[in-house]
Amino acid sequence: MDANLETEKLVKKPVHPSQLSPNQTSNHNVRHFLLNCSITTTPVLSILLQPFQWLQMLSSQLNASFVLGIFLVHGLSQGFSGSYFKVVSDYYWKDVQKVQPSVVQLFLGLYYIPWVIKPVWGLLTDLFPVGGYRRRPYFILAGALGTVSATVVALGGSMAVVVALGSLIGVTAAMAIASVTIDACIARNSIEIRSLAPDLQSLCGFCSSVGSLVGYSSSGFFVHHLGAQEALGLLAVPQALLIVLGFLFYETKSSVRSGKKAVEKVGVAMKGMQETIRCPQVWKPTLYIYLSLALSISTQEGQFYWYTDPKAGPAFSQEFVGIVHAFGALASVAGVLIYHKFLKDYPFRKLLSLAQLLYASSGMLDLIFMLRWNLILGVPDYLFVVMEECVSSTVSKIRWMPMIVLSTQLCPIGIEGTFFALLMCIDSLGTLSSKWGGGIVLHIFHVTRTNFTNLWLVVLIRNMLRMGTLALVFLVPNAVQSDNLLPSDLLTKNSTESIDDESLQLVSMEKETQGANGSISRNN
Repeated sequence: MDANLETEKLVKKPVHPSQLSPNQTSNHNVRHFLLNCSITTTPVLSILLQPFQWLQMLSSQLNASFVLGIFLVHGLSQGFSGSYFKVVSDYYWKDVQKVQPSVVQLFLGLYYIPWVIKPVWGLLTDLFPVGGYRRRPYFILAGALGTVSATVVALGGSMAVVVALGSLIGVTAAMAIASVTIDACIARNSIEIRSLAPDLQSLCGFCSSVGSLVGYSSSGFFVHHLGAQEALGLLAVPQALLIVLGFLFYETKSSVRSGKKAVEKVGVAMKGMQETIRCPQVWKPTLYIYLSLALSISTQEGQFYWYTDPKAGPAFSQEFVGIVHAFGALASVAGVLIYHKFLKDYPFRKLLSLAQLLYASSGMLDLIFMLRWNLILGVPDYLFVVMEECVSSTVSKIRWMPMIVLSTQLCPIGIEGTFFALLMCIDSLGTLSSKWGGGIVLHIFHVTRTNFTNLWLVVLIRNMLRMGTLALVFLVPNAVQSDNLLPSDLLTKNSTESIDDESLQLVSMEKETQGANGSISRNN
């Protein structure tokens, strides 16, 4: 909808909030807030203040501690830790444990096991409060698990592969638990105020990208100066901050206690998820998201070993590998901004079709690099790999953002935390399939620590699979990103049938009592 037209409507025809429905009230408050900001600032200053005004609007509509939770979980626990973990663990397996790339590709799949069982964490946070709180204790649990696991792997000295792998899986499990907990809050708020669903995912994507930028930028430096194993110990710091978040996070204490009643609700929640996933509006786009991830087999480890090989590859240094990924993270920020500014109003099917086409095309840059055609064109390795990373990261983020928004729009009220975790579990299964599929293909074509003869062929197969995924876009609904995708009865069925809706309030319990001026009473 045109912003100027909306502004004119608000100025010419003011509407009293008491005349609006709850959803209309929320949208009215957002527009009224932005209108006031634009009136009191100059055009240039208004542009500079837009990000801060946007954050202030989100904090006022939702809750400041909720926004802080997004920064700490998506920015630090996932963005920084995930990117830092990716580079440092690659060097750990290559230089310390000295394992083959196909084996490391298998280990990468095992990292996703905690993400695959996300519905378990979702059920725990939805139905089993601790001390009357559903979210805060699980932030503390995640922080404690991540801190201990990172410390063990860093101080463990010469470790068996199984012990090291278990510790690293513990770090990813901490990320997964924290992710499920904050995503339950995001899903709930996206349902309550659907107009803010793209904004919430834009905030998550921005925090994640900035965190990744910092993580990638610093990873090579710490690997070089501390060593891969000791550098992993720094992951304890962002995980420890999750413990702090557990004490600061705003949440109303639930009157529902865990026990027999909660256990009975597990069956009801499982039934609700089964009914929802069987709905064509849900399983079709979910199938597309899974296949689009699974069919894009990962060649990450083969390329990493080739990048750092002094004979067959360009022999990039540890610092430069981190810098390349840092440029990619910066490009991811650009991808988030492009989505937020220009693409969030496009229909799902049209946007995902375009994004998948760009994603498949950008993969050809890897093939050009593998065949060293960039040198024939006169482009140095270091410049070409930075360009390739920037393009692929921007396109990947543009492709990922509508998938996440689509997932939040498929969640029914009442079991939104558990169901969103289920959808993210399916996404993780797709990523796990991609990792293991890539490992199998690398093994079949005999790509090892020193033999990269067929690596270009593996990359070509990956690109062909990406292009083939375009034939499956018909599974995605041709609906605008703010539309209700679920039938109305299914959308609210679980909230009235099984789950205590009041106990699942995840947004600010800010109350505006009705007074002499006719102000409304609002329980967000």
